[in-house]
Amino acid sequence: MRTILCLAIVALCANPAEAQPRVTNGELRQAVISGALTRASLEGLARAGAAWVGYTVPARDGEHHMCASVGTTNPVPLEGSGMVQLLYRLEAGAVTRIRMFSDDCALDAGGLTVHWLNAVSPVESVAVLAGFINATVSTRLADSALAALGMHQEPTALDRLLTAARAGATPQIRGQALFWLAQRAGDKAVGAITDAIARDPETDVKKRAVFALSQLPRDEGVPRLIDVARTNANPAVRKQAMFWLGQTKDARALKFFEDILFK
Repeated sequence: MRTILCLAIVALCANPAEAQPRVTNGELRQAVISGALTRASLEGLARAGAAWVGYTVPARDGEHHMCASVGTTNPVPLEGSGMVQLLYRLEAGAVTRIRMFSDDCALDAGGLTVHWLNAVSPVESVAVLAGFINATVSTRLADSALAALGMHQEPTALDRLLTAARAGATPQIRGQALFWLAQRAGDKAVGAITDAIARDPETDVKKRAVFALSQLPRDEGVPRLIDVARTNANPAVRKQAMFWLGQTKDARALKFFEDILFK
């Protein structure tokens, strides 16, 4: 049976427990999807012309104020809501762009309709985003999907990033997944990053994994960068590790360089 889609006026359908986005220069409509959120059901909300579809999900821990050039007329909240807005641009029933914003941002819709979904399952959101991480979609779209996964609090997002880092179809996908893993830290993330340095067949991915080490908390990243700089068999990888060690201004990095120079 075809997925039944119901569109109604925001004032009649909005869930009062969930904040609605502040949309200017466009029409905000409440959207309801019958059944699970999938890429097909999401794209079915706008089969003709161009439109946006959006929803909020819990964001991973940390400060995430992401208004970019959209801006906000309100003061920036020091204590955020812990939510992030995901927006998909649709053209003729196909997603062409994925963007993220803090839920305190005012959104300029550019004259388009914004179909808004309430109470979206984070697990389903992760599954939809994972469908854009492959070699058949544009690099920009795959990168945006990885970034959105990196912002999800949902644990399955970490699993998807790990899979992309280890078995992504392109070096670009693997490299971007490593970057977003570094933002989450943790044993699983660190293991995937160090595994990429040791085993990925592409030097460019190894170098991006080294950069990912530099994004870890210092007590995790600096010792691993030193180990790569000392022992990795690939000169380009060792050079990359030394570069990022130099950026840390960490006493352990300085000691490492002294040992090399005065050996």
